[in-house]
Amino acid sequence: MDIELRGIAAPGGWPGEGCRCASCGRLRAAGVRHEPADVLLDGVPLDDLARTEVPGGLDVRAPGGGRVLMAAGPGARPEPVKDVRYDAVLLDLAGSPEHLGYLRHVGAVAAGTRVMAVHVDHRMPSPAELERRMAFWVRPQDGPFRTLLLGGSRSGKSAEAELRLAGRPDVLYVATGPVRDDDAEWSARVEAHRSRRPAWWRTAETTDLAEVLASASGAVLVDGIGTWLAAAMDESGAWDDPQRVLPRLDALVEAWRGTAAQVVAVSDEVGLSLVPATPSGRAFRDMLGLVNQRLAAESEEAALVVAGRVLELP
Repeated sequence: MDIELRGIAAPGGWPGEGCRCASCGRLRAAGVRHEPADVLLDGVPLDDLARTEVPGGLDVRAPGGGRVLMAAGPGARPEPVKDVRYDAVLLDLAGSPEHLGYLRHVGAVAAGTRVMAVHVDHRMPSPAELERRMAFWVRPQDGPFRTLLLGGSRSGKSAEAELRLAGRPDVLYVATGPVRDDDAEWSARVEAHRSRRPAWWRTAETTDLAEVLASASGAVLVDGIGTWLAAAMDESGAWDDPQRVLPRLDALVEAWRGTAAQVVAVSDEVGLSLVPATPSGRAFRDMLGLVNQRLAAESEEAALVVAGRVLELP
């Protein structure tokens, strides 16, 4: 099936007329304009093809027999026809990338399904950022593949980790932090993380990260390495003698190296913080720097997140 996109943008185009946002400004400065979504299937306009309305979009049949699911517009999440596996899906990936994960989760999108973005607008920072994200979302689903995301506090590293796995059908979210029922502010932070995650993701709260990585085979998001290390130092009695935690660190790196999963892990970049005032704080900093280096050395990808922007590390 031949698919020609003569436009990919939301109604009104991208940049939007009169819009002063940075996304639209970048395109204007570059002299680039994307027209509203306009699709030809096997050379035939969408309006001339057999199609059925579904909640959130259209189920379209191409002249050659291919079947396409298309979002109706920005914010739309088209529901697939039951038991249909589509040849292509045209989705609002700027606004709802997790819908691709849902379609994979229910079997409507398979390895051979073409995935394309339509209704793109200034919800996406730039065409280059769309291309960057699409590379994650159409990546082969099998592992192993390891990504380490580093950043300072509130840098956006957790959101970036979730974004990278948004197109996966089944993700195990590993929360390595302690449960603090008596801390309302901490509970609010945990709930904010949960509300961002798709409902079909699974959650494991554990400090036995090596065992998770050794047994996992799908997609795993680890948030985060710093809280895991704090727990490991507690459990090893390593605050006064940091060397005691090294066997746990070695086991984690070995499991990271040997995992069959596609793993994205979040960790704090210790070089961005103040020098700790206490010996235990300095011990934690040194060990976290060490584990970050060792995991990065065993990772296919590593990146630094600053103010929500991502710098890929060679």
